[in-house]
Amino acid sequence: MAREKQPYEPAPPIPSYDEAIAGGSRRSAVFDDYPHSPIDDTDARPRGETEAQSLLNTRHPFEYPSNTQNARGRHSRGYRPPTVETDEESLLSGSDSDSDAGGEAAHVRREMQELEIDDPNDRSRNLSSWGKRIASSLPQWSWGWRWRLPRLRIVLSQRGTAGADTSANDEASGDVTPVQRFAFPSLGSAALFLLMGRIVAIFLVLGFLYLIFVTDIFTGMAKRMGSQMFDPESVRVHVQNSVDPRKIRDTLKHFTSYAHIAGTEGDFALAEDTEMLFRKYGLEEVTRDTYLVYMNYPKRGGRAVEIMGPDDKTVWSAKLEEEEVGGETAGRQTYAFHGHSKSGDVKGPLIYANYGSREDFKALKDSGVDTKGAIALVRYYGAQGDRALKVKAAELAGFAGCIIYSDPADDGFVKGEVAPKGRFMPSDGVQRGSVSLMSWVVGDVLTPGWGSKEGQPRMEVGQTPGLVKIPSLPLAWRDAQVLLQHIKGFGNPVPNWAGGVPDVGEWWTGNLSSPVVHLKNEQDENEKQPIWNVYGKIVGVEQSEKSVIIGNHRDSWAFGAADPGSGTAVMLEIIRVFGDLVGRGWRPLRTIEFMSWDGEEYNLIGSTEFVEQNDDALRRNALAYINLDTAVTGETFHAAGSPVFRKLLLQVLNRVGDPNFNTTLRDLWDERKGDLEGLGAGSDYVAFQDIVGTSSLDLHFDGAEYPYHSSYENFEWMERVGDPGFIYHTLLGQVLGLIILELADRPIMPFDLTAYADNLVRWVDELDAWTKAQGAKPDGDTPLSLQVLKDAAIEVGVASRAFNKWESSWENSVVAANGWEPAGLGKTRCDHNNRMALFETDLLDTVGVPNRTQFKHVVFGPQLWSGYDEAYFPHIRDTVMSGDWVLANKTVERVAAIIKKAAVNLLQR
Repeated sequence: MAREKQPYEPAPPIPSYDEAIAGGSRRSAVFDDYPHSPIDDTDARPRGETEAQSLLNTRHPFEYPSNTQNARGRHSRGYRPPTVETDEESLLSGSDSDSDAGGEAAHVRREMQELEIDDPNDRSRNLSSWGKRIASSLPQWSWGWRWRLPRLRIVLSQRGTAGADTSANDEASGDVTPVQRFAFPSLGSAALFLLMGRIVAIFLVLGFLYLIFVTDIFTGMAKRMGSQMFDPESVRVHVQNSVDPRKIRDTLKHFTSYAHIAGTEGDFALAEDTEMLFRKYGLEEVTRDTYLVYMNYPKRGGRAVEIMGPDDKTVWSAKLEEEEVGGETAGRQTYAFHGHSKSGDVKGPLIYANYGSREDFKALKDSGVDTKGAIALVRYYGAQGDRALKVKAAELAGFAGCIIYSDPADDGFVKGEVAPKGRFMPSDGVQRGSVSLMSWVVGDVLTPGWGSKEGQPRMEVGQTPGLVKIPSLPLAWRDAQVLLQHIKGFGNPVPNWAGGVPDVGEWWTGNLSSPVVHLKNEQDENEKQPIWNVYGKIVGVEQSEKSVIIGNHRDSWAFGAADPGSGTAVMLEIIRVFGDLVGRGWRPLRTIEFMSWDGEEYNLIGSTEFVEQNDDALRRNALAYINLDTAVTGETFHAAGSPVFRKLLLQVLNRVGDPNFNTTLRDLWDERKGDLEGLGAGSDYVAFQDIVGTSSLDLHFDGAEYPYHSSYENFEWMERVGDPGFIYHTLLGQVLGLIILELADRPIMPFDLTAYADNLVRWVDELDAWTKAQGAKPDGDTPLSLQVLKDAAIEVGVASRAFNKWESSWENSVVAANGWEPAGLGKTRCDHNNRMALFETDLLDTVGVPNRTQFKHVVFGPQLWSGYDEAYFPHIRDTVMSGDWVLANKTVERVAAIIKKAAVNLLQR
């Protein structure tokens, strides 16, 4: 469509520079007759002032207000000297006299808005989704420039030809030069200079981006920015301050509200609750893992302890069960029984055997007491703390059955006030527990060495060495009192074996002439009982495949306020705290995994099956395992574990204060001359430390005895006696949270390999003294030398000190670079961490302890008859106990070679 002719109006005189910037009446006079600006049709001010300001002060429709313009160089009085862009901006503003050109300009403006190049100062549009995180973690000066390309203006139209010689006659005739698009600036013009500068800027930006991606700087930064955007000290303070004793209390109350033996309905309900809380608190990859394992459960009316009369009729029956303390809301209390006990119905004369150690049974034999076919009565604790080994010793001594009772001298009124108001076992309290031989076979006793999944091979119940072969039951001292009174005058008096049961008078052993006792233990047995582990994690940003694992079991013999409820409540609170951190954008460098085990009370089943199912991956990638279990029963902090944690533990204890003593846990630790204790065989760390060589740590606050594994170990007891106010639950949560932070998020893992080397030397000396007590002599009939083992321990010390020097070198490099770590140095640091974690994995013997091949660690592991007690060098101790001195010497050489290789790998891997 042809354009409509417009009447010619002569252009106003062009003002000089002085006239343009002059104020007052002179400026008004110059512009009084100039046509009103098309974009200023609403101003009601005097015409002369309005029109002059409309020409000098009019903004481009898409420019920022005047204060922003001033920041970019505009004259303080509003005048802007002409530039190449001046004509372009006036053209883009359009004209009422040229509707087509105005439409084109509007179209271009819309396109520029959509491309977001019209407002380069709008940071809310230009920042990427991660720009804030990087800017927060690096000095602000380094991010002063904006993430945008230079603006390129396009000339839409011009009147006349380019240059200063446009003919006035052309304007008079109304002829318009056709629109010129993409006109190249003339040589030497300012436009050409700006264009070339922008092209150079583009190439500089592209070169910078190429440098970032090719050198892997950006990738390394992206991996670490999740941690670097948070000040480490602020994160520590946040974790400490976020542990809430009220939430811990509420969690414990729920998890102790009903009985939940492994594999039962109550246990399954808590597995679902745990999984739900893992998800609610923000853990990732939450899963439930099912294993099929051997379990036994008591039958109603299937258990009995009775004294029989001369005519084989019952003259007395034990009550067996505790008084009901849970109430209807808690469901039925757990029956008193032994997990993994042998089913049977036996009768025999009663014989008292003190604590049921092998030494006690030997003393009976030496005193002339025949024990074959009798029923053994022994008490908990003593020299043999493992109840399973008490039953096994009775079995080997020829007994037909075994009864274990709680004596008040060890755990009752003799020592202090009893539950529910005190710490000790009341007269009807029964200590339940497992009698599977966990120092012989750990995990599912039918699948030793492999995960108990569907389709996997299984042993027969009668084939496994992990089960005892005589029936047993636990008993309260209220019932044991009657038994002890009935054997008075039979056998031999044993005043040195006297316990604290009242009204017994003289203590006798009994013999085959003692009253006959009927022991019945009929039970339900399931060789493929499902149990349920629950897992969740927080994925790391730098070494996501490497994991720091925190675990505690969920199942319990009764209500389980201390064992394991206290540990579960603390772990769930720490999950909540760390989930909140993740929600705020924080990420650790390494993955943190939380695990709720099932079946621990029977034989450490859930954790062991997981380890055996994933052993190769754990050997490669598990950095550390932290165990809770019976986390709080008092106010004294204890820790047992690998020596690599010693330095870290002491650092953390310095940060946590005990409000009851108004000092730090470190000060209390030093006052009692505390030390990192050794690991025995009593909880879920066994499979990690002894099977796959993951450095493990067990944390807990201890007090005096508590009503262990009884129905009195409930929430009310914990709130009233165990930890009023949940102070020590809170402190343990702080300790746990800080340890997790250091292991998962410190650039170099805080392992103390020098402490490990020092402990090795001490443990070899202790082993030397022990072997000599067993009859070993450097010369003679039982030659055994540990010199090669001592040399290996010294080599570990030399290697560890050389290894530690690299950390100082790394720190110096990073400090010299103002905190910047090149990608190559970061990879070296990750390799350094890996070698540190693999040190204990290198201490595994693939063959395992002779006849107990599940246990592979040459330093840590239970002795054959030590049960829960800590012990070192299990391979050597077992061969010495066998009396085969030739094999013992070969074993010493084998263990020493493994330790030396671990020292070499530390430096050369």
